[in-house]
Parts: sequence; C-alpha cells; structure tokens
Amino acid sequence: MEFSSQNWIFVPFLEFARDNKFKLFMKKYLFIIGLSIFSFAVQGQHFYLGALVGGSNYLGDLSENSNRLILKETKLAGGLFAGYQINDFAEVKFGFNYAQVAGADANAKDKAVQARNLSYYSNIYEFSLRGEWNIIGFQPYNYSRPLSPFIFAGINGFKFDPKTDFEGQKIPLQPVGTEGQGMPDRPQAYKLFDFAVPFGLGVKYALTENWTLGIECGARFTFTDYLDDVSGTYVAYEDLLAGNGALAAALGNREGELTGAPPVSVATGTQRGDNNSKDWYFIAGLTITYNFIDSGMLGSRKKIRRRRTGCPTD
Repeated sequence: MEFSSQNWIFVPFLEFARDNKFKLFMKKYLFIIGLSIFSFAVQGQHFYLGALVGGSNYLGDLSENSNRLILKETKLAGGLFAGYQINDFAEVKFGFNYAQVAGADANAKDKAVQARNLSYYSNIYEFSLRGEWNIIGFQPYNYSRPLSPFIFAGINGFKFDPKTDFEGQKIPLQPVGTEGQGMPDRPQAYKLFDFAVPFGLGVKYALTENWTLGIECGARFTFTDYLDDVSGTYVAYEDLLAGNGALAAALGNREGELTGAPPVSVATGTQRGDNNSKDWYFIAGLTITYNFIDSGMLGSRKKIRRRRTGCPTD
C-alpha cells in the first residue's frame, strides 16, 4: 500500500480537529503546558518553535511477528513543536506529530508468515509532552555551546485507525471485528485512542544564534496491541460469518486469497497474533528550530549574559 503525499500535512489537522476525545485531551494538555510556561518563565533561557520532517515505521504483529523493522515500509512523518530551554542542559517540549505506519505479511521473510497474508496501514496523530537533556550542554547565544547530543523521554496521546485494502476499497478494520470483537466470549472492540511512552536521542547544532538544526530518532512504546488490528486468536470462519458478518469472515483469515482458494477456516482459538507484546512505532527526522533569544519573550541575551557573568549588562 502506497500513501499519497499530496496534502499529507494538512489533512491530519482537519481530521484531528473533528475528534471529541482529542479535544478533551488537548484541554488537559494545554492546562499542563500553561502551568509549565508559568513555572519556567521566571528562569527560562529562551522560548523556541520548530518543525520536524522525516519518516516513520512500526514494529508489531505484521512486521515479521515483531521480529524486525522492515525498511521498505518506512512512511512519511512530520510535526510542529514548541519548547522552553530551562538551562544549558534541560528543556521541556510540547508537540504534535503526524505519521503513517503500515505492515504486510507479504514483506516477511518467513514463508509461514507470508501465508497468513494480513496487511494494514494507518495514520497516527500524536500529541506529546517530553523532557529533553542536552548531554554536554547547549547554548546558541554567542556560540558558547553550539553543539550537543541529547536524549528525551515523555508521554504521548495518539489516535490511530487501521485500514486494509479489500476488493478495491479501503476498509477501516476496527468496526469489522476481525478477531470476533463483540461476539460472546470474545473481547470488545479496541479503542482508537491510546497512550505511548516516547524516548530517543539526537544531536543539535546552532547554525546561528536564532536557528538550530537537529536530527533525532525516537521510539514509541504503546499500550495497545491493535495498532495493526492483529493481536489474539482466530475465530472459525463459520462462527465469524454468523457473528460479525461476511466482511469480518473474509478479513479475519485471508490465506485463501493467495491461491484463489475458498476461505480458509481454522479452529477458534488458533493463534493469529502475539498478544504478549505491545506494538511500537518510530519517528526519525530532521528538525529546524527558531530560538527567540532577542524577542523579549521569557529570555533575552541580557538575562543569559547576566547569569553567566553575574554583572549588570546595562
């Protein structure tokens, strides 16, 4: 499945704005950010805004049963962020990222995995709050510390919606119930909003006092195993057909599609995915940041110089 790059930046924001759960999530995060701004305004060095452009990938049941990242499944990612540099070492950052993830058994090396013949793709809309630590210190003013590697960690809230292609149509998988969701003695439908723990590393370099270029790579450990709509066990074809309908039966087990054979039926309870491990996704890319060092917002050159020398600057 290939994603169209046309308008890929703008469509996520429009879809995201319509979601009531995200609106509630935003209110909570804005409150937290507001407290952070108030707390750090007194001692913060400077405020900054930036953007990220890069790629995303995923690790789960449809990436060789969580055994490897498949580079050919790397998709587009991008985002915007705002942050405060508290001192030369510590920063706090709030951001929004949009990413595309996908997985297909057809890309596996294991023939048995290929035969399962499942696939998915999804857009991810992610809000994050994270702390960042500049390992050797970073200060763009006067190039005193223009280069530093850094590490980061935080908390994310994200929306996803796995889909697959079937008979020329894009099918949202969660309402279908491919693992018998909603049937007696089967789990309920999984939520399309969840949380993740992001962590990673990178390096940044001050091109000028106001402009910083960086590169970062981050992993997201999620609390869902349904990023790809695959987690538990099969439901027998006849039972799934009776319980959730013909579409669920067709998409629950797609082995027969490879050979043009009739639908394959396996016993209910046969392993379909690995529900002992959660799904991951990854975002890596280049960042460009504008530092408001001379803007009079929260921090300025005079404040920085005063802290460094202990002397008045006027």
